[in-house]
Amino acid sequence: MVESSHNTVLHVADVHKTFGGLHALADVDLAFEEGTTHAIIGPNGAGKSTLLNVIVGKLPPTRGTVVLDGEVLTGKSPYEINQMGIARVFQTPEIFPELSVFDNVMAPAFAKRDGAFSMNLFKSIESEKDIAREAEEIIVDFGLDAMIHTHAGALSRGHKRRLELAMCLIQKPRILLLDEPTAGMSRHDTNTTIELLKKIKSSGMTKVIIEHDMHVVFSLADEVSVLAQGRIIAEGTPDEVRGDPKVQEAYLGGTYE
Repeated sequence: MVESSHNTVLHVADVHKTFGGLHALADVDLAFEEGTTHAIIGPNGAGKSTLLNVIVGKLPPTRGTVVLDGEVLTGKSPYEINQMGIARVFQTPEIFPELSVFDNVMAPAFAKRDGAFSMNLFKSIESEKDIAREAEEIIVDFGLDAMIHTHAGALSRGHKRRLELAMCLIQKPRILLLDEPTAGMSRHDTNTTIELLKKIKSSGMTKVIIEHDMHVVFSLADEVSVLAQGRIIAEGTPDEVRGDPKVQEAYLGGTYE
């Protein structure tokens, strides 16, 4: 076991990632505090998605470790890391388009319980009823109850994003990673998503957000880290980062609209 500070639930420790001669990540050291929303921002090509891929086990770091509550994640499979309590929302919503909204929310709950995306008929009926009730409650919370039996592939982009968030939350993750959660959305859908994420924020779950929309970042984040050319160039509260000349030069261009 690796020691971590009192409130740090996830620690990215001295992580490097190279692809041939390209240094995608260099000396990245980040601590994510329990119950907070931590945004990671930076220009295109800064290494943000590479960092998430390292955290979830999709890419092995060239050097360094990722630690969850004192346990090293590095070397574990994405499935194992998900089972340990880290869920990820992708840039493009990952849903089962041929299934109904209800079945989409049920599927990851069964996967969490049974260890696979399949229903185990030997499990108790009462347990399945409990999961169904919880799925219905989450669907209502996310404003999807009017389309509970609709095929997910027929939903709008904003509703697909809500559905994917619901699919993540029924797994009860300790940490939710959100990769561009409002990408391609209208302003209305973006604002709706912000309000949904604020609800999640009040739940005590730790959230890590990659986002280009500064309105989203400054509406949600407790802490902001800025990546540029694979390195952390600034960290602090949204107000501290907003006023940092290095950040304005590297990414924000002096505007926050």
